[in-house]
Amino acid sequence: MDFTTRTNMQADLCRSAINEPIDAPPERLPPASLAPSMSLDVLQGRDAPETASRAAVYDSYSALDIPRHPGPGWTRFVCISDNHSRIFTVPPGDVLLHAGDLCRRGTLKDLQVTLDWLRRLPHPVKVFMAGNHDVCLDKEYERDGALYYRRPSNLQAEDVTAARALVRSDSMREAGMHYLEHESAIYTAKSGRSYTIYASPAAPRFHSVGSFQYTPGCGKEIYARIPPAVDVLMTHCPAFGLCDVSKRGEPAGCPELAARLEDEDLRSCRLHVCGHIHEAHGVVVVGRSERNPDGRITVNAALPKAPLPVIVDLKD
Repeated sequence: MDFTTRTNMQADLCRSAINEPIDAPPERLPPASLAPSMSLDVLQGRDAPETASRAAVYDSYSALDIPRHPGPGWTRFVCISDNHSRIFTVPPGDVLLHAGDLCRRGTLKDLQVTLDWLRRLPHPVKVFMAGNHDVCLDKEYERDGALYYRRPSNLQAEDVTAARALVRSDSMREAGMHYLEHESAIYTAKSGRSYTIYASPAAPRFHSVGSFQYTPGCGKEIYARIPPAVDVLMTHCPAFGLCDVSKRGEPAGCPELAARLEDEDLRSCRLHVCGHIHEAHGVVVVGRSERNPDGRITVNAALPKAPLPVIVDLKD
């Protein structure tokens, strides 16, 4: 398949298409207007949403009885995160979203396990990103990087170069796999509806050795890069106060990310997928407004002990 960077040209990819990553523009653009929508259904059964509804979320269902796809004019996003080189059954859908922590120990070998698994999944489009465990994908651990001398003993600088080339290779794109790192991509559904997807692997520093980490309190500049009027936002870290309570019972999300999500130009965001805090796995809906009556669906897709991806159906 042919993909063209920095254009609106589309490539036919089975039932859908995705453009190559495009850098987020530094300037703020006016927010895009979305068609009026109805109320959100957060469901735990297998029934399809009513025809009047514009969104449905399934966070509890039987893996042997997958909720029915709503049909033409809808896009099914299947959300996962933090598999740490574990493989498991994933329900089919139009777009697979993986919010980071592909690796167990951050090695190229760990990464290859997850990439081979993702390649075998049936989703026509798979958008994935790194997290704080994916050290082999952080360029700062390359030979000329700021963290080269702090890299873990099981990681060679050459492995970082190889890993970063692998996730952007032709073989990945041919398999429908698209790696984003502080970048946007345009996904076009069969109906012609386009979704802007942006992914940021950043997270507040949690370990002394980790990838894409920043000092807590210094996330404002990082999240200012989120483009205006994004439809689907992927961040490895949750926002403060939203699906972020740690096993200690304390919120572990990023306040700067939470503040950015309150900006007027992100009020039309329909889906935010994150991970990082496994025990905070779940769904919450916030930000209902006249412009976005369904609100923003926040999914922490970090895998609990029994992996069950979250399914989000959006009407195009």
